[in-house]
Amino acid sequence: MKKLSLLFLVFISSVTFAQDSQNNQTTAPDKRDITQNELSIGALNLVAFGALDLTYERIIDQNSSWAVEAFIKALDRDNENIDDAFYKDFSLTGKYKYFFGDRYARGFYVHGFGMLSSGEYDDNWVVDSEGYGYYEYEDYTDFALGFGVGGKFVSSGGFFLDLGAGIGRNLFSEKSPTIVGQFNVNLGFRF
Repeated sequence: MKKLSLLFLVFISSVTFAQDSQNNQTTAPDKRDITQNELSIGALNLVAFGALDLTYERIIDQNSSWAVEAFIKALDRDNENIDDAFYKDFSLTGKYKYFFGDRYARGFYVHGFGMLSSGEYDDNWVVDSEGYGYYEYEDYTDFALGFGVGGKFVSSGGFFLDLGAGIGRNLFSEKSPTIVGQFNVNLGFRF
């Protein structure tokens, strides 16, 4: 009797397993799990600082992607009070992201970046003949290397929110800020 019930349980298990694998094969994958291109805009930079921050990202595989980010500061520094939130007026950044977990290019990630930036930096304190001091702005162009962390949340329709922060160091010019920071709140679409 024990052999008969064991044989019956093995038969039922194999039939159930076969049905589960057939159901998994016929289910179409979500759009977010098969597409490889993303476009996004930096919502925080646009709303808070008037800067246009556009990103194109290409998914390499389930756990990695590369991205190109263009930043253009639109506000006039002399007429707007943004408290030197950005010393850069323009930057072009390349990123490599590595995603952790088994979800397709989403969830927690770390990234490395290289940033070419230019702008004005107020590194020199100058005192005039009357004894008044002021910062003297100098134009700079420099290249920074850095790293960061973030998280990407993707809806089933392909819309996503990418939250990230990074820090890097400019390498070549003494006229540029030594440390560069990145704070991203990007809204985009995966297609």
